[in-house]
Formats: sequence, structure tokens, C-alpha cells
Amino acid sequence: MSRPPLIHEYENSWVDQFDQLKYLLTQALHDIDFCIEHVGSTSVVGLAAKPIIDIDLIYYTEKDFNLIKYRLIGIGYYHNGDQGIKTREVFKRTPDLAHDEHLNHDETLDLINHHLYVNPADGPELSRHLIFRDYLRRHEAARDIYAAMKYQAAIDANQDRKRYQELKEIRSKKFVQDIIDMT
Repeated sequence: MSRPPLIHEYENSWVDQFDQLKYLLTQALHDIDFCIEHVGSTSVVGLAAKPIIDIDLIYYTEKDFNLIKYRLIGIGYYHNGDQGIKTREVFKRTPDLAHDEHLNHDETLDLINHHLYVNPADGPELSRHLIFRDYLRRHEAARDIYAAMKYQAAIDANQDRKRYQELKEIRSKKFVQDIIDMT
């Protein structure tokens, strides 16, 4: 039995999905100093991607991070640590709590597949995300090379998500670093 494809052609709906998530996060964090960026492949018009919206939520002081963490937990996220990347904190949805009637959240947070990363404004991982995203937005040839790498990794991984992630990381590491180094 074959698996469904991991990589999809670019979809205009990804921008709308990001906008919906950004609105809901902004509502929850309305009185905190922060910024939200759409990053990852779904943020680059024309780039094929896994249909998962990557979001970088940016804070400016440690106090802001603590407030953000508290508020995200209040709308059904849990803090999943840095997952091995210092200065980038991962927040995931809590499946059992996501539908708790006492939580103040919109079910859209559960319906749109997304990754939420919380980064300090001066964090190196945030900088990498933004540099690479902006470069691909401006350079169609680089965007197409990256898409081809992703499609091939998905094929070689037999559409297995975990194996795909490993192959993509290995194969694109130099490509991504070269772009970051030259900008």
C-alpha cells in the first residue's frame, strides 16, 4: 500500500491559514510585545511543501516569553522544550485539552496543521528562518532547486514522514547554509 504524498504543490490557502492562526494568536497575546512571522516552505509563494504552516512567534524580553508561554498553555498548547535547537522553543497542541470547554480558544487552532516556534528577537534560529525564507521569495531558481530536493527526498523516503525529514535535513543542509552565508 502506497502512502499519500508528503509534498504538495503550493496552495494559495496557506497564506489564509497563516492569517487565521496569526489572528487567533494575536487575540490571545494582545497586550504583550511580540511579532509573528510566517516561515518555512508554506510561506514562499510557488514553493512545494508539506501542508503544515510554520510560525515563528518573536518576543523581546524573558518576561514576554513567560507571559507568552502562560497564554499559549491557556489556549491549549503545551511547551515541548527546544527539541535540540537552543533559543527556539516549540509549542504543540494538547490533544486532550484542545477541546476542553473551559479553555478559551477557537477550534481553528486544531483544524489548521501548524508548527509554532517561540523565538527571542535576537535568536540565531529565527535569523536563519527569515534569511532563508526571504532568499527563496526573491530567487525563483533557488526555490525550484529546493523544491526538487524535497520531492526527491520524499520519493527516496517512500513518503515516510520521519525518514523524509532525515533525508531532507542531510541533503539540504549545505544548500541552506550556503544561502545563509552569502546573505
